[in-house]
Amino acid sequence: MGLSGSAFAMNAAPAKPTPPKPKEKRLPREVWVATVSAAGLRADNSEKMLEQTLELMEETAACAPDIICLTETFPVANIAKRPPLQEAAAVWWEKVLPRFSDFANENNCYLVCPLHTEEKGSVYNSAAFLDRSGQLLGRYHKIHTTTDESGRGVVAGPLDAPVFETDFGIVGAQICFDIEWRDGWEKLAEKNAEIVFWPSAFGGGKMVNTRAWEHQYAVVSSTRKSPSKICDLDGTQLAVTSHWNDWVCAPINLEKAFLHTWPFVKRFPEIQAKYGKEIRITNHADEEWSILESLSADLRIADVMKEFELVSLREHLAEAEKVQCSCRVN
Repeated sequence: MGLSGSAFAMNAAPAKPTPPKPKEKRLPREVWVATVSAAGLRADNSEKMLEQTLELMEETAACAPDIICLTETFPVANIAKRPPLQEAAAVWWEKVLPRFSDFANENNCYLVCPLHTEEKGSVYNSAAFLDRSGQLLGRYHKIHTTTDESGRGVVAGPLDAPVFETDFGIVGAQICFDIEWRDGWEKLAEKNAEIVFWPSAFGGGKMVNTRAWEHQYAVVSSTRKSPSKICDLDGTQLAVTSHWNDWVCAPINLEKAFLHTWPFVKRFPEIQAKYGKEIRITNHADEEWSILESLSADLRIADVMKEFELVSLREHLAEAEKVQCSCRVN
């Protein structure tokens, strides 16, 4: 097992991870997210891989994460011999759910468990979400399966990607090959997802950051053979695994708004003057994006937006398109 790591030491692994702030001292919508890379994991069979994965998860527990994401079909990834598809799907109910349900309950955290599951006779490449008590919230089935998967009998999931309600916000998932299509990501944006988890066999590189800023939600990857990372809603990389650390845990502040800088920048001096250190305004000059972020337990960004007559980038574009359609001749 590789050395542990945290958001505070991504390139030099400390002997012990930096502990997070006590939960009572965190911001109201500060979510601690842990993700792993399976690049250093190898096992003879699913049972041994499950044990290694649980050991990795136990390491992340030092940072008291609110949610942990594992990699695509992790029970059968990087093992010497893959079991038949139906047997791989049976692993979920027989071995993964009982153990991982206990882990979620004992550590008071949500889990994203990507693996094969069976539903009404069909086997899917899925991401199962467990809540803090270990109960199943629901499953996302991979929409865009590869030709190899389809040839082995894996069924493509419904086009309508679901979201799941947690006590910190709305989450969803896409899996591996899904990153090559926009439809699932757009559907999650329409449903107001705030964090989208992307378990994958490959790293995705800049595509992960791109999906975040394109849809203005955080994206968390968890990969089999490449670095896994946590990206904020503007694509900023908050944490990444490496050969020094096969897991990371970092906070995401969901009390934010993503704006087009112009014309709203005209109100920023007033906002900063009134709220000072209670608010952070980050401007991406070239793209003309601006991020408003609350740094106070008593300040809600929605209230600031209303007070200063600001709208999100998504709302701004929708209004512009409405005006365009009203004045277009043809």
